[in-house]
Amino acid sequence: MNTLEVILDNYWNKTLNSIRENVDDSVFTFFYEKTRLESLDDNIATIVVPTMVIREVISGEKEMILDSLSQHVDQIEDIKFLLPNEFEQEPEKIIYTIDPNINESQTFDNFVVGPSNKESHSAALASAYSPGKLYNPLFIYGNSGLGKTHLLNAIGNYVLKNEPHLQILYIQCSDFVDRVVTSIRNQQIAEFKIEMAQLDVLLIDDIQFLAGKEKSHEVFFQLFNELVNNKKQIVITSDRHPTEINGLEDRLISRFGSGLSVSVNSPAFDTALAILKQKLKNQSFDCALIDEEVLGYIATNFSKDIRILEGALNRLLFYTIDLGQNDIINLDTAISAFRGQQTSKDTAELTASKIKRVVADYYGLTKSQLVSKTRTKYITTARHIAIFLCRRHLDMPFAKIGDEFGKRDHSTVMASCDKVDKLLKTDTLFQQAVGEIEKTLVFK
Repeated sequence: MNTLEVILDNYWNKTLNSIRENVDDSVFTFFYEKTRLESLDDNIATIVVPTMVIREVISGEKEMILDSLSQHVDQIEDIKFLLPNEFEQEPEKIIYTIDPNINESQTFDNFVVGPSNKESHSAALASAYSPGKLYNPLFIYGNSGLGKTHLLNAIGNYVLKNEPHLQILYIQCSDFVDRVVTSIRNQQIAEFKIEMAQLDVLLIDDIQFLAGKEKSHEVFFQLFNELVNNKKQIVITSDRHPTEINGLEDRLISRFGSGLSVSVNSPAFDTALAILKQKLKNQSFDCALIDEEVLGYIATNFSKDIRILEGALNRLLFYTIDLGQNDIINLDTAISAFRGQQTSKDTAELTASKIKRVVADYYGLTKSQLVSKTRTKYITTARHIAIFLCRRHLDMPFAKIGDEFGKRDHSTVMASCDKVDKLLKTDTLFQQAVGEIEKTLVFK
C-alpha cells in the first residue's frame, strides 16, 4: 500500500467510525464494512462499494455519509458511489513530486562546530543519518544568526545525497501559512494535506510564526501527527524554546516536547575563528594574505552572532580593497578599518535605554513617544524595532522588555519581535533601516 492509499484509508476508517455511531451494528456490518474511499478529486469523494444492492441502499444515506466524511476531510462537496468494475484502477496513485527547496551551499561539511552548537549539530546529524528513528521531532532554538537554517539545509543535503528516493521539504513557517491560506481559498486544502503527508522529511524554519494562525495551526497539527506516527522526520527551528512561544496550543507544545529540544548560542572564540577561516575559504581568499592575529581580533570583538562576525570580515576586506592595498593585512590595518566602531566586547555597556534613544533619534521621535500607547504606524514600527533590538542584543526576558516599553505584556513583546524578524526576511528597505540602527548601536 503506497502513501496515498494509507492516507485515504486513514480518512475512511475515521469516517466509518463516525457512521457506526448512526446506524445499527448489523446494518453497518452488511452495508458499510466492505466499502472504501478510492479518491478525493475536485472536492468529490469516490466511494467503492461491493454490490449494486449496497450502492442503492447507502446512496439514500448520502447526506449522513457526507457529513461524517466532512468531519475528517475539509471542503468535500459531493460523493459518488462506484462498483469495482466502473472505474479504471491505475496501478499507481498520483505521487506528488515535491521541490525540496534546499540551499545546496549549506552542508555539514562547511558547518563550523564548537561548544556553542555541538549539541545541535550532533542531533541534526543523527536525524539526517536515520530520519524518523532517533529524535523526532528535533526542535532547534536560539537567537537569529546562529546557524539554525544552515543545520536544516545540511540535513536536507545529507538526505538528498544518501537517500535520494525520500521526499524532503525545507519551508519557512510563514510560507507554510501562505500555502494553507491559498489552498483554502482555492478549495484545494485536501490536496495540500495529501501532498504534505507524502513527505519523508519536513524541515520547517521559524515555527514561532505559526502562533495565532488558527487554521494553519490545525493543518500543521494534523500533518505533524500524520508524519510522526508514520516515522517520518520533522525538524523545527525557532528563536525561542517551544514553551516560550505564546499563541501555540498546549497540545502542539506537548508534541514538540516528545522529541528532543536543543539550543544554539553565540560562538566562542575558537569557533568564531574557525568560522572566519571557513568564510575566507568559501570566498577563495588566500588566508596567507591576512595575519592570524587579525582574525583573532575580529573573533574577539565581533562574535555576538555569526552575521555580525561575517559583517566585520566583509568590512575589513572591503576596506583593504577600497584602499587598493595589496600587502598582507595586519593588525594595524584591521584597527584602522574598525576605528571608532563599537565591538561586541563593548556591548556590555549597551542598555535598553541606549537602544530606545538611538531608535528614537533615527525616527525623529522622543523616548516618551517611543514607549507611549500611540498606534501611529511610524511610531509602532520604531517601537517594534527597539523591542526587537533589546531582545537581540541584550537577550532580555520578554517581561522585562515589556516593563521598559510602557508596561506592555509578554505576548505583545513577542509579537513585536516576530513582526521584525519576518520583515527582515522580506523587506529590503526595512533591512536597511535596522542595519543602520545596529551600526549606530554596535559599531560606533
